[in-house]
Amino acid sequence: MHVQSVVLFGATGFIGGHLAARLSGQGFTVVVPTRHASRAMHLAPLPGVDIVQADPYDDAALARLVAGHGAVVNLVGILHSRRGDPYGPDFRRVHVELPHRIACACAAARVPRYLHMSALGADRHGPSMYLRSKADGEAAAASQPAVAATIFRPSVVFGPDDHFLNLFARLQRHLPIVPLASAHALFQPVYVGDVAEAFARALLDPHTAGLTFELGGPQVYELAELVRLAGRYAGHERKIVALPDALARLQAMLFELLPGTPVITRDNLDSMRVANVLHPSRDNKVLTTAALGIKLTALEAVAPQYLAPPGGLDVLRARAGR
Repeated sequence: MHVQSVVLFGATGFIGGHLAARLSGQGFTVVVPTRHASRAMHLAPLPGVDIVQADPYDDAALARLVAGHGAVVNLVGILHSRRGDPYGPDFRRVHVELPHRIACACAAARVPRYLHMSALGADRHGPSMYLRSKADGEAAAASQPAVAATIFRPSVVFGPDDHFLNLFARLQRHLPIVPLASAHALFQPVYVGDVAEAFARALLDPHTAGLTFELGGPQVYELAELVRLAGRYAGHERKIVALPDALARLQAMLFELLPGTPVITRDNLDSMRVANVLHPSRDNKVLTTAALGIKLTALEAVAPQYLAPPGGLDVLRARAGR
């Protein structure tokens, strides 16, 4: 069984594209399953990447996909779901049922490694559906004794085409002020390149089997500070107005009623009640990127480059009088 033959679920997403490129550059053979092959065409030029149209919720197709490979990586995740207890059906299907299906398929095909993307703060008793479903997803990923699962819990991930800093940069291009819910919530943003490197190094290190890695950057920020930086780097820094909790929940409820993907939901607010920062354990069962020898990338070293307005950094320097 060749360790550098990997099936990568979620490769068409933000983090998945970076990881596919990283693995391809390191000589891995990467199978990219997708229900819509057109969404993965940007990965086709990468050496060693094989795009396969398949439904991961079809057990027969899943068995064929994983057979003969050295490892499976699952990055599939969502931020929103219909309501439910302990979580809604969308979270159940994506965060819990899919990891369980993958783990069972790996066990049946004797695939020895399974690397699973969870989230910082995952907790079966957590305050949000999202965090509860992520915790049950971890248990599902590790449910097969014959398959060595490695769990990754990232904080919010930043980088080109991210859905976090770019969102707040876009909002500040159009809004005179930013009414912000959970303004004092804590985050430890991690660079997408460092996340991809963590997965790649873990794939090549059998000693990471059975371990959990929390992935966070070198600095902790309040949400308001991150929003302010996004606006500054984009050249449209606006005044931030911190919303009281009651008004924040009303705002989130209204967003939930609008068509399309909501900017924020009540469940997102519940998640932010837990500080999104590293909590490594003393028994070395929960580690950080330090254990993988990764030098972390500062947000300030990368975000100004991809958030800069047309004209690039020279425009920002001129506005700052430099």
